[in-house]
Amino acid sequence: MATASAPRRQLANPLPLAAVPNRKKFVRLTLWPLVAATFFMVSGGTYGTEDIIHGAGYGRGILILLLTPLLWSLPTAFMIGELSSALPFEGGYYAWVRRAMGNFWGFQEAWLSLVASIFDMAIYPTLFVAYLTRMFPYFQQGNRGWWVALGVVVVCALLNIAGVKVVSMTSLWLFLALSAPFVAVVLLAPFKLGALANAVTKPTTSTVDILGGLLICMWNYMGWDNASTIATEVERPQRTYPRAMLVAVSIVALSYVLPFAAMWATGLKPTAWETGSWADIAGLLGGPLLRVGVVLGGMISGFGMFNALVMSYSRLPLAMSQDGMLPKVFGKLHPKSRAPWVAISALAVGWAMCLGLGFARLVTLDILLYGASLLLEFAALAVLRLREPELPRPFRVPGGLLGAVAIGIPPILLLGFSVIRSEHESVLGMSSFAFGMILIVAGFVAYVVNHALKPQGWAVQEQKPEPVA
Repeated sequence: MATASAPRRQLANPLPLAAVPNRKKFVRLTLWPLVAATFFMVSGGTYGTEDIIHGAGYGRGILILLLTPLLWSLPTAFMIGELSSALPFEGGYYAWVRRAMGNFWGFQEAWLSLVASIFDMAIYPTLFVAYLTRMFPYFQQGNRGWWVALGVVVVCALLNIAGVKVVSMTSLWLFLALSAPFVAVVLLAPFKLGALANAVTKPTTSTVDILGGLLICMWNYMGWDNASTIATEVERPQRTYPRAMLVAVSIVALSYVLPFAAMWATGLKPTAWETGSWADIAGLLGGPLLRVGVVLGGMISGFGMFNALVMSYSRLPLAMSQDGMLPKVFGKLHPKSRAPWVAISALAVGWAMCLGLGFARLVTLDILLYGASLLLEFAALAVLRLREPELPRPFRVPGGLLGAVAIGIPPILLLGFSVIRSEHESVLGMSSFAFGMILIVAGFVAYVVNHALKPQGWAVQEQKPEPVA
């Protein structure tokens, strides 16, 4: 493995951007397809937020949904806006951390993100099946739901092998399709003020409290950095990324708050909500047709989020392979679509193995591991400000170095809640926190083993182009 200082020496005098052959041929993501892909990497619509209202009630739940993007999403979006515009490299956040702090921490960033993805990616097929069974209880029997979830994994892997353009345009159309039922909810609710105060709903099994609701809210607002890993496949990334982040934050927040505010006006009790209950509640509001629309939207949401995130996570093994930090096979590209088909296939196998874990446990582990990787990204922002003050930054976090450090404080404080809650969830007979710490330490061991097997790296490191302002 190359030394920790190698990335900085390697990138000191890189090739100009124009020297990269055929780059334009494969760069097709413009603003709105990137916004749609980011929407699914982060949110996927109102689905998955029901337990927030169950645990916190309407008033506090909506307040949590409004404050969380200000304290959690907006600082992250600002950080990503600066780093992705300054360093639009394949691998995104992995490349930022590696450049700022060297190979060891770059490896840890990728390790944390990929291990978190094992738990994160199992959530979306689970949501797909949760809404499918609302319409077809047949799939609740035996292992039928598991086979459906596995089918989601396989189909999304194939779509991603078909290429980034297919995934981004699919995300755009899926976004429009899943938004339609909730537009109907917002429009219909004013005509039923207080009408659902005494509505009879199915008994819920949710045990989520207000702290659990906050963690689920954080999960629903996380993942903004995922879009950075496809930077080399975005048109004019220095301009497009910051705009896409700010637009997507606004759309995601509105897609969460407006439907719940509308349902609050109907008088429906907060205890009626749990994961998957949007279908039945929409049926009370707008009849069977709206119920079917919401169920289909829930399935679209789970499918769309998984589909977009396959595109993001698969670029990490690709970038690491190009840097010589993983075997060269992970850098193999499909001859037509240029998608990293080996990386996609390998990750799909890992994601399929976690399909049986429960929703709350998956969320807790996901936030814990993702939070550790996010801390490294905020650290990279500050370190690069110190070490490379002259690096062109088309978008810059305001407030100088102090501003770059300060925006990381609110997300770090919120991550403290995930540590508290992880002590109360168990995996393999231990707390989720202990299990998560084992996985984090395993990243250190993996780096040492990787270095011992190939001290000079797995392949000749490719010279990455310096972005131009």
